[in-house]
Amino acid sequence: MIDRRSLLQIAAGGAAVTAFGLRPAYAALPKLKKKDVYKVGFAQTESNNPWRLAQTASMKAEAEKRGWQLVYTDAAGSAAKQVADVRSMIAQKVDVILLSPREEKPLIPAVMEAKKAGIPMFLIDRGVDATLAKGGVDYVAFIGSDFVKEGHQAAEALTKAVDGKALIIELQGTIGSSPANDRKSGFADFIKAHPEMKIIASQSGDFARDKGRQVFETLYQAHPEATALYSHNDEMTMGAIAAMEAAGKVPGKDLIIASIDGTKDATQAIQDGKVLVVVECNPKFGPAAFDAIVKYAAGEAIAPRLVNTDRVFTKENVAAYLPEAY
Repeated sequence: MIDRRSLLQIAAGGAAVTAFGLRPAYAALPKLKKKDVYKVGFAQTESNNPWRLAQTASMKAEAEKRGWQLVYTDAAGSAAKQVADVRSMIAQKVDVILLSPREEKPLIPAVMEAKKAGIPMFLIDRGVDATLAKGGVDYVAFIGSDFVKEGHQAAEALTKAVDGKALIIELQGTIGSSPANDRKSGFADFIKAHPEMKIIASQSGDFARDKGRQVFETLYQAHPEATALYSHNDEMTMGAIAAMEAAGKVPGKDLIIASIDGTKDATQAIQDGKVLVVVECNPKFGPAAFDAIVKYAAGEAIAPRLVNTDRVFTKENVAAYLPEAY
């Protein structure tokens, strides 16, 4: 929910929609001077899982490689703190901000305040509500994966493996986040054409291993007839596998599992026969993000949406990937 004060801040930044459905005129995107060294703010959403740690490590390594200053913050899973973190970066007069928004709507004020302060912003791996802020208008660009496609690919692999018939428990990611929203819709859209692929229970595990374990345990006790699991990320998947094994069930046999991310634990679980498929969502954003900053400063046209090329891991190809897994 966005409160009245936040909506006023959004309107002040130029992202409000009029009563007639028309958007007002926008100020131009902030410019970025061409320099050898930049002061870059990276507002991370949390650091409680391997994916986020790998992403942060990639950002820090790229900054060190180029000799740039990185102002790093960790919102610890709080959208309110993340807004405050961005405001702190604005006060520190960073040259550019890389924001990984925890949720789509609560981070809108941070996006608009950066624009008002004349600081270019790139959204990294997660987006914001497109009705309130747009790439190429309110921020430079989104850099990340196609989450809808990820959900579609997971559904396609699972459907094929179970011959189009399954009773599915779904572990959703953080409510209100773009990956959770899109991975859910991508999966649901695919299985519409397969009436015997049914989601019988769906609840958020907040992208966290322990919460995923707890939520799966509750859902599976309520729905012992389930034959498959679709999990929005590998951490929740690993939590669910722990819950299955504690209940005397065999992951990969009693429940067929489709997951997303590409962590070392989950891809090893493919090789061990516990997981059917993992759709990659690569966290190593440093090179792409810093390259985009250089191009933007040079005046090159930047597409408002820069989509990563991700892979699909199964037992046929996972062995080659394991050495680079995080």
